[in-house]
Amino acid sequence: MRILIPVDPDLPVPPRTYGGVERIVAGLVNALRRRGHQVGLVAHPSSSCQADVFYPWRGSHSRSKVDAVRNMCVLRDAAKAFRPNILHSFSRILYMLPLIRRPLQKIMSYGREPTPRTVRIGAMLANGSLSFTGCSEYICSRGRRAGGEWRVIHNFIDTDLYHFQPKVAKEAPLVFLSRVERIKGAHAAIAVARRIGRRLIIAGNHAASGPEFDYWTKEIMPQLGGRIDYVGPIDDQQKNTLLGQAAALIVPIEWNEPFGLVFAEALACGTPIISCPRGALPEIVQSGIEGFLVNSAQEACSAVARLDKIDRAACRRRAEEFFSVPVITAQYERLYKERLVGG
Repeated sequence: MRILIPVDPDLPVPPRTYGGVERIVAGLVNALRRRGHQVGLVAHPSSSCQADVFYPWRGSHSRSKVDAVRNMCVLRDAAKAFRPNILHSFSRILYMLPLIRRPLQKIMSYGREPTPRTVRIGAMLANGSLSFTGCSEYICSRGRRAGGEWRVIHNFIDTDLYHFQPKVAKEAPLVFLSRVERIKGAHAAIAVARRIGRRLIIAGNHAASGPEFDYWTKEIMPQLGGRIDYVGPIDDQQKNTLLGQAAALIVPIEWNEPFGLVFAEALACGTPIISCPRGALPEIVQSGIEGFLVNSAQEACSAVARLDKIDRAACRRRAEEFFSVPVITAQYERLYKERLVGG
């Protein structure tokens, strides 16, 4: 098959530091090419992902109306030159507007909550040539309200990059790894660690201005010290080491997480998860098997006390069987074939 994949223009593929969707697209492009498909990539000009053909966006801001017009032209011209069997977008439906009524089979993948009006209009204009995927059942459930055909295909990680650690030290630290902002629950993780006298390592970037900077300076910084350490943003190698040595990844989210790659990354290291039953978390973690989904600080404290009941090998198996590159790539491949036959 010839598959054309556009991704938002804001970050290169793969990303230099953070960027979940860009990381997923890079992995998907590589996996599809290994399976013998030809892949065209439309992305940020600085992208280094090795596609068969690369088309750089002319507009660099996904929220700019002027750049949207430029990028519609780029995608139109890329489709004309590459002649794909499938257009699989991780970008904006708007960019597909010049192609929307054509019979070319189109798939729109969402890693965040979809805009109902956009989904409704896109499905109507495409007249059956556009279908949707969501990175979780939670996201698909939101999208189905606006119409269209939806399928759950989870995000994935390259499990080969994460080293399974079957055992950790008895007093291994808890780890919070995410952007340090209120909805991710860093303050709640600190409260749990202090309550039980456990070491907590916080890793991730934080805002430099606005309300989330106030959150950092007023609610997190004063808590640092003692057994609460902040190590800042970390790269992939540091992440592998930090997660592997952790007793658990504790990210007590206060929002409906669309997916959260860090949870799959922790599982790949064999590290249990302590989080909350919101968004996609019940799809990622089976509470009591690969960790615990809790509703209060008291439940989180109890979960830490029961971490010895979690089989770290079961965590690794969960990552390999449900969130690995081969498993998810095969699901996309099946979807492509179904759309070509059905379309």
